[in-house]
Amino acid sequence: MWLIASVGSYFINGGVYIADKFLLSKKIHSSITYAFYVGIWSIFNFVILPFDFWLPNLRELSLDLLAGVLFLVTLVFWYKALHQSEATRVVPIVGALVPIFSFLFSFIFLGEELTERQLLAFLVLINGGILISIKHTRFYQLKEVHDRLRNKFGDLVGSVHAAYRPTQRLIINSVVSALFFAGYYILIKYIYTAQPFIGGFVWSRLGTFLAVLFMLFIPSWRRLIFEKQRGQKSLKNLAFFIFVRLLAAGAFIMINWAISLGNVALINALQGVQYIFLFFMVLFLSAKYPKILEEEVGGGVLLQKIIGTCLITIGLYMLVV
Repeated sequence: MWLIASVGSYFINGGVYIADKFLLSKKIHSSITYAFYVGIWSIFNFVILPFDFWLPNLRELSLDLLAGVLFLVTLVFWYKALHQSEATRVVPIVGALVPIFSFLFSFIFLGEELTERQLLAFLVLINGGILISIKHTRFYQLKEVHDRLRNKFGDLVGSVHAAYRPTQRLIINSVVSALFFAGYYILIKYIYTAQPFIGGFVWSRLGTFLAVLFMLFIPSWRRLIFEKQRGQKSLKNLAFFIFVRLLAAGAFIMINWAISLGNVALINALQGVQYIFLFFMVLFLSAKYPKILEEEVGGGVLLQKIIGTCLITIGLYMLVV
């Protein structure tokens, strides 16, 4: 069941990430503001608590609130990265790092280990995700690769050229968000081992809501959240935003349920499936709405993505059979 829930969640999230990128680029233009409006909806998760009512003790509540706060911090860095580049670039960068960090954290803190077959499936899924995510591969042009890396990142003790600082910020925000995503997944997995799923999930959402309220105490963030949104045509945007958030909430519940049942590292490695969904969604939407979305697809790129898709299919087969 955790496999079905994971794949279903990643399918929904593929569409959610495209919508988030559109809203960040065209409507809201602030990761702080977007994280606030996403996080404020966390309080509505309490509507599901009566289905399995449960009250945590002080220690359990502290862990739940910490998980919620950690998730909001993750959202801020995630939306910063998503705002800086296209979804088909950011999602794979973060998605490739999250399972690696999760594997290390789950081994260190949870004592989770993969069987030989699961480890092989993990590696196959990671490689498939990498092939789907990168735009092109030119292994034979090593000097060009070296020059590009040097231009973007500078020497070890040198400065980064101003033209490439946005790329540096994108990578930093992507790596930090991946690190926090993995930390959140490991902490919430630990919570689910000691608390009922609905109770642990709902009380952790309270942590996100309280952290969102704390954002209002920072004057510069408060101005970003409220003042810069005045005068915008918000009714249509609000309806679209609510629709996207309902989809995201469903996907979030599904992935949390999958984590409560399965191995965190394997579930995160399945994000390669999300790249497939994301790629074809963007391909369709960029053809239909070229002014909103654009995706580079050439013969070599398409071949890479087909090979990556085959690897992900093999990895899924190894997990199921």
